[in-house]
Amino acid sequence: MRRFDGKVALVTGGSSGIGRVTAVAFAKEGARVAIGDIAVEGGEETLKMIKDAGGEAIFIKADVSKAAEVEAMVQKTIDAYGRLDCAFNNAGIAGGIAFIANSSEEHWDHVIAVNLKGVYLCMKYEIPQMLKQGKGAIVNMASVAGLIGFPAQASYCASKHGVVGITKSVALDYATSGIRVNALCPGIIRTPILGSKLDEKPKIMANYIAMEPVGRLGKPEEIAPAVLWLCSDEASFVTGYPLAVDGGMVAR
Repeated sequence: MRRFDGKVALVTGGSSGIGRVTAVAFAKEGARVAIGDIAVEGGEETLKMIKDAGGEAIFIKADVSKAAEVEAMVQKTIDAYGRLDCAFNNAGIAGGIAFIANSSEEHWDHVIAVNLKGVYLCMKYEIPQMLKQGKGAIVNMASVAGLIGFPAQASYCASKHGVVGITKSVALDYATSGIRVNALCPGIIRTPILGSKLDEKPKIMANYIAMEPVGRLGKPEEIAPAVLWLCSDEASFVTGYPLAVDGGMVAR
């Protein structure tokens, strides 16, 4: 029997990168998967990958910074599959590079709205269904930038520290209700969020690699197993924890 047979997983930001790989991994382990993302073309590609491999999934267009769209996404998942066992609240954006004195209020608001408010809204609408079931597992996407600081990335670090904080608080709120809530803190992972044609930018690539004690960037395929473990019964005694999967970055 596969780990997630009979279970339903919702993955936001599932149109590319870590979200896509994790959605596919959930399906391979038997879960029926709801893929939420604002990027329709990428989401439909992820959907095709799952179906071509014999899995079951749906794609739902949703902007996680908008309450009505998040509520509808969760409801469509429940309407389609009747339950919600696992949620990977992964959707997020890069914060850009700017000292705070040169950063616009609009930029700050946008980063916080997607990266932090988006996680809040997802949990707000996911948890009632998990309470009805008496069980559920949530993984919120943070970052090593939620554990340590990086220069010229105030909005991103604030949003990801916020994700770690809200994860700990909500984990305590529902610790006796059968709902576990953890955060994932990846290091520098080779995904579209780093920018296009990274291999053609040797200086930028060298800077990224220099930040990683292991001497290389991580791969989405190295992050997805951590998400699945945190959502599985194997992690039944783990809640409120920010798990670093970072090549040793926070050990420095």
